[in-house]
Amino acid sequence: MIKAQALKKGDTVGIISPASPPNKENLKRSLSFLEKNGLSYQFGKHAQDEYGYLAGRDEDRAADVNSMFADEGIQAIICACGGFGTARMASLIDYELIKKNPKIFWGYSDITFLHTAIRQNTGLVTFHGPMLSSDFGEEKGVLPLTESYFQQLFDGSGITYDESISPLEIMTEGEADGELVGGNLSLLASSLGTPFEIDAAGKLLLIEDIDEEPYAIDRMMNQLYSAGKLTEAAGIVVADFHNCVPQKRKRSIPLDEVLAHYVALSGKPAMKGFKIGHCSPNIAVPLGTKAVMNTKTKTLTIQSGISGV
Repeated sequence: MIKAQALKKGDTVGIISPASPPNKENLKRSLSFLEKNGLSYQFGKHAQDEYGYLAGRDEDRAADVNSMFADEGIQAIICACGGFGTARMASLIDYELIKKNPKIFWGYSDITFLHTAIRQNTGLVTFHGPMLSSDFGEEKGVLPLTESYFQQLFDGSGITYDESISPLEIMTEGEADGELVGGNLSLLASSLGTPFEIDAAGKLLLIEDIDEEPYAIDRMMNQLYSAGKLTEAAGIVVADFHNCVPQKRKRSIPLDEVLAHYVALSGKPAMKGFKIGHCSPNIAVPLGTKAVMNTKTKTLTIQSGISGV
């Protein structure tokens, strides 16, 4: 396990778009959030490129990732937004470079594929958290609670998620510990059978998604279950499934029932209700560091993902 150094006032953040093009107005608006936290910023060369639903060609988006990790003047890398396409260029990332130059890497949604690829090829702890254009730049603003979890990058604080943040529901009783891994369910399912397949063995597996109908969630959960990912995990952390409601099909199994079915098949401790993912608040958590989930106390305790504090 490798942890990046904590941020301090005056540090420079590299801004990249490894997936889809960011909303430029939102991105511009989000820069005040970095400035408010005493940070400078530098855009990747291709951070505002557009190539259909991608923020530039695969080689260019990968080049931005590599160059930000190589640049000694950059202390953290934050993704502008998610969308589509990180899996296309995961094989173009220089993982040995990242291992030699560990830095804070922050994002979620489609960025899940990069979280998994980076962690499993380098050991670097990364951060599943709200992004610039898609979250911090929204015209409606961001909840103070969402913003507050950015401070873990400065003070190296761990996280204790309990019902003071959101109501939590026990799905299967028990206590489980291990590295917290996972993220967006669609991306986790798409990693199966690739060199970047999610390793869930002995780990707490976090899942979340957006705009997927229950039948699609069913298919992806079945894929994870059939691949042994749910049964080999130490526990399952069910985060936010935003707008995952029936649309094409009027007749549907309720989403809660779909999730409960596969959690029960796993036989592992599980809780749901975590405001992590495409939701507000959006609680940022480190991936790859040690965590403990206890259904008796209804807590998820996560060690700091930062060193040097």
